[in-house]
Amino acid sequence: MAYNNIQFKAEEGVGILTIDRPKALNALNTETIVLILTGAGEKAFGAGADVGEIKDLGLKEGFDFLRTGHEMNREIETLGKATIAAINGLALGGGLELAMSCTLRIASEKARLGLPELGLGVIPGYGGTQRLARLIGKGRALWYLLTGDMMDAAQAADFGLVNLMVKPDELMEKAIEVAKKIAGKGPLAVKMTLFAVKYGTETDLETGLVLESALANLTVGSEDKNEGIAAFFEKRKPEYKGK
Repeated sequence: MAYNNIQFKAEEGVGILTIDRPKALNALNTETIVLILTGAGEKAFGAGADVGEIKDLGLKEGFDFLRTGHEMNREIETLGKATIAAINGLALGGGLELAMSCTLRIASEKARLGLPELGLGVIPGYGGTQRLARLIGKGRALWYLLTGDMMDAAQAADFGLVNLMVKPDELMEKAIEVAKKIAGKGPLAVKMTLFAVKYGTETDLETGLVLESALANLTVGSEDKNEGIAAFFEKRKPEYKGK
């Protein structure tokens, strides 16, 4: 299936969405405000907002443009399904902000990540100031935000921004392997885990534990739990329905 600047395919419970603007380093224009897992070509996962598109934006248009980005990334973050950013090259500006909205990030050894917006006289506007600080800590985040320095894949992995670094020719193979592993879990349990971590870590521990209990209880009373336990005792692969 293909849309403007987007390629999509699905197999064995794993969907792969690709930004397909390699000549523009997969810059994000208004036609690519969708869920993205990787970028076409070998140079870039996403090079951020299309500068040619934003240079003439005024206050109203800029606000609407930025809020659209917020909404896109929030949709990804709260989708209720695990998402994996397979970072094959440059992940800059909006491209990195998009990757940070995903559940997990796997990067090629050749990947370079950064938020260079201050060099253009603006700040990251798709959630970069907030998500980077939450993922790698305020001090480190401020360094990369203020200097505009790029971090390589090894640094990103060391900081916890990237979950796994692999050789370039192994990137999609590893991403699909991880995706299939997650796809084999109970979908309701995956969804509740995502919500428990996202919303629980944004509050105090006791409130988070109460939230965890409530979400865990939903899985305890689910058909998926019954199927998972039955499959365990019958030594077979479970057939989950997400209920």
